[in-house]
Amino acid sequence: MHMATRRVAPVSSDVTAATSNYQEHVNPQWVALLNLLGMNVEYERCLGCELFTKDGRRILDFLSGYCVHNAGHNHPYIIQALKDEMDKCGPAMLQSHVPEIAGELAGRLCKLAGGGLAKVYFGSSGSEGVEAAIKFARAATGRDAIVYAKSSFHGLTAGALSLMNDAFWRDGFGPLLTDTQGVPFGDIAALEGVLAGKRQAAFVVEPLQAEGGIHVPSREYLQKAQELCHRSGTLFVLDEVQTGMSRTGTFLAAHQFEVRPDMVVLAKALSGGLMPVSAVLMTDKIYHAVYSSLKRAIVHTSTFSENSLSMRAGLATLDVLEREELGPRALNLGETFRAKLRRELAGFDMVKEVRGMGLLNGIEFVPPRKLAFRALYEAFHGIHPAMFGQIVVMRMFREKGILTQICGNNFMVLKAAPPLMVTSEQLDEFVSAIRDVVELAQTSPAFWTEALGMARRAVNI
Repeated sequence: MHMATRRVAPVSSDVTAATSNYQEHVNPQWVALLNLLGMNVEYERCLGCELFTKDGRRILDFLSGYCVHNAGHNHPYIIQALKDEMDKCGPAMLQSHVPEIAGELAGRLCKLAGGGLAKVYFGSSGSEGVEAAIKFARAATGRDAIVYAKSSFHGLTAGALSLMNDAFWRDGFGPLLTDTQGVPFGDIAALEGVLAGKRQAAFVVEPLQAEGGIHVPSREYLQKAQELCHRSGTLFVLDEVQTGMSRTGTFLAAHQFEVRPDMVVLAKALSGGLMPVSAVLMTDKIYHAVYSSLKRAIVHTSTFSENSLSMRAGLATLDVLEREELGPRALNLGETFRAKLRRELAGFDMVKEVRGMGLLNGIEFVPPRKLAFRALYEAFHGIHPAMFGQIVVMRMFREKGILTQICGNNFMVLKAAPPLMVTSEQLDEFVSAIRDVVELAQTSPAFWTEALGMARRAVNI
């Protein structure tokens, strides 16, 4: 681990040559946001948990690309596996053959998942996986309606977006799927009321809500939800795009809750951080409802599905997770990490709770009690509710050399989700850093005046 003293360099608000083309031709607002937060830096190398910039900084990654980099950045084993696959010059995307490597990956995924999950549909993203789950659930049940948990995040394609209630993501995109309904996460009575009508094709839910604020339900909630689904003829579908692939300590979070979903959606970390890939695991019964005859053999396909590089990345990632025992490691380190966070942050009234499972963790904040600071908080919170969280993100990055982010559907929760090979020393570094930033927020007027200044600049962008 590189423990040299970090050199904290100021970041110019000007657009650099490296970002000018991106600003002109891709997403200028993204460049503006990174400039505002002082996070528009050029990365030169990314290895394991560490990101190295061209100006000599070393940044610890506690975001993992939203749980993409479970195996770490640029793992040499995965890179070599991809190089070897390319050197074969084989049928990478022939589209008219049986890709044996896809069968191998599917077999390993089903074995690891267990619970009667025997077939796999491959795609390129979590959103695409959720879209497939919607279609397959409708085909298998003959029903149209879908129920989901409020504050969830399932993706930004039209079908996946229909399973999210947050207006921020939905506004301006016209009519979505009409027969969807949200219920509060963790509320069994509400779910039971919806399922009583026996109209729902599926209940699609994250076992832990990630963007909703790292909410960890009781084991009883998911077990009862599964029971209600089976009783009503509704498929129990788990979105494990962020929680799967050993992130929460077991291959699937479902394993810790002792549930047997009818379908599971995986993506993100299955890629090894290098090749887009997703997988929908399902029972034989669901599979046969879709691919029910020779004529329907191609009724649901995707251009890049089952390509050899994505499949090889998935296989190599499974190798790394198993050989390095990253799941058990995440489970043990996560418990210690949360205990240290709770201990170090216990004296701050702005910290409401530390929660999580494995190495998917969140710190929930509340507004300051001190009246002078509360007035400043309310001033910039009125400009945008994410401002406080982004100030914490900015200070962690700028002053502590740590990359993290707030949750997309809960702006008062800071994520702490490093790659699974993170060391105890790196976890301690995060604990020390967040303690310093929270202490500053509770004691220094400069924290709040800078925040208000940034909020005002944001209004003018």
